[in-house]
Amino acid sequence: MIVHYYEASKGPFQSLSDLSLEDAEAILQQIRHEGNVFASKRKIDYLSIRKTLEERIYQLFVEKGGKPKRLRPHYFILGRCDWVKSWYCHGREVQILLKMVDPNVISFTYGDSFPAMRYSDGKPYRGQVYILEELSELIAQYGLPQVWNSEGKYGPERYIEAQVWDDQPVKEYLARQE
Repeated sequence: MIVHYYEASKGPFQSLSDLSLEDAEAILQQIRHEGNVFASKRKIDYLSIRKTLEERIYQLFVEKGGKPKRLRPHYFILGRCDWVKSWYCHGREVQILLKMVDPNVISFTYGDSFPAMRYSDGKPYRGQVYILEELSELIAQYGLPQVWNSEGKYGPERYIEAQVWDDQPVKEYLARQE
């Protein structure tokens, strides 16, 4: 199962990445001003870094045979992670069975994509993008961060991030809610 977390008042699948840089920065500035959620701590260069990381993840995914249908992903977490839900004032979650997602449109990073793609600490999963067929070996080798690092004492890895590069699973979920 993959899980998407969101603020109840905003609804699911609202992404700054889908907006122009100007519109996204205006929203992020408002979030910073309100100061009541995790995202309010994002630094000034957050959006430019995020765009660069998304482009890098996209490229690595394509190199591994991925067939993205979006330029920017929908973000999920493999399994549940209550810590992420706590980022929101009134956090909610969407759960989608992994088997409901075309393997050609989903990639993974071991940990949040920011530290996974930016840290240079020698860990072999840094700078790596994984595809679905590599997932069981990845977990067998390193475990689920939600289990071994639920409190964040052993590094930034708190979950495996899933990037869904297609609107179809989102549309199917939203259609079931109507």
